[in-house]
Amino acid sequence: MTAFRLAPWLLALPLLAHAAAPSLRTLEPIAIGGEARWDYPTVDSDAHRLYLAHAAQVEVVDTRTGKRLGTVPDTAGVHGVAVAADLGLGFASDGRADAVTVFDLATLKVRATIPVGHGPDAILYDAASHRVMTFNAKSRDVTVIDAAEGAVVATVPAGGKPEFADAGAGGLVWFNVEDAAEMAVLDPVAARIVRRIGLAPCEGPSGLAYDGHANHYAVCDNRQMVVVDADGEVIARPAIGAGPDGVVWLDGAAWSANGGDGTISVVRETRPGRFETVETIPTAAGARTIAADPATHRLYLPTAQFEPAVEGQRRRGVAGTLRVLVLEKR
Repeated sequence: MTAFRLAPWLLALPLLAHAAAPSLRTLEPIAIGGEARWDYPTVDSDAHRLYLAHAAQVEVVDTRTGKRLGTVPDTAGVHGVAVAADLGLGFASDGRADAVTVFDLATLKVRATIPVGHGPDAILYDAASHRVMTFNAKSRDVTVIDAAEGAVVATVPAGGKPEFADAGAGGLVWFNVEDAAEMAVLDPVAARIVRRIGLAPCEGPSGLAYDGHANHYAVCDNRQMVVVDADGEVIARPAIGAGPDGVVWLDGAAWSANGGDGTISVVRETRPGRFETVETIPTAAGARTIAADPATHRLYLPTAQFEPAVEGQRRRGVAGTLRVLVLEKR
């Protein structure tokens, strides 16, 4: 096993040096390069792999060495990857192609392409039902796929623009509905929505994480996290940083990636029923999506350098500068 080394240039930056204390240390970033366009990273902890949705391909990285293992090509506008380890398959949501690319986990060779709804964004595999779900932003629905057969079995109206999804208790899948400020609960076997939960005054809920026990954590554009319990009740609204897009659960806390101000907000239940932001950790501007590896206690946040801001336009990343920040619990 090759250990990560602390990057000298990162240690020289006050912002990232501060991120190493007290709870995280900054390891050498993973250089990706190419177009500075990306979305969700996904960790397969058992296989020691990181999958990064990168423009029109998926980057595959060995998390033990930080070395790139290869790519899954021709995934136009890819947003995310779902890993079906029990089937030996990966599934990528190709946002511009309105399709899912199915690939072999061992060889990274493409096995099939499955048409889905318009603008597939988040993607999730449910091992219990052997179903893959794509959450389609433009057609405002969820495509349910039989992962073993590679066939679409249902299309479920989302009631708005679906965003990130995560598994919950009882075989149910929870996902945010961005423009409705809701959280919806999907039964993947029955292929129907069984519950809707209002999140207002949360605006634009995007990232979502589950603690594996009872609570779901959604991050909102207006600098708040909404904590929802297993009964669908909103139980807390701790403040977080600006521009969040992703959130993960790791080591008893929810970690919100705030690309707007280049921070991670760490939210814990400090006493029964009370959830607070206990730490704000600087990262880098644009680090808005995040993945966690519970085996190594590491967080992965892709970002890049940016061109100067132009009024009224979204900042563009500089080609060749895409990298993945690696932060490790002390």
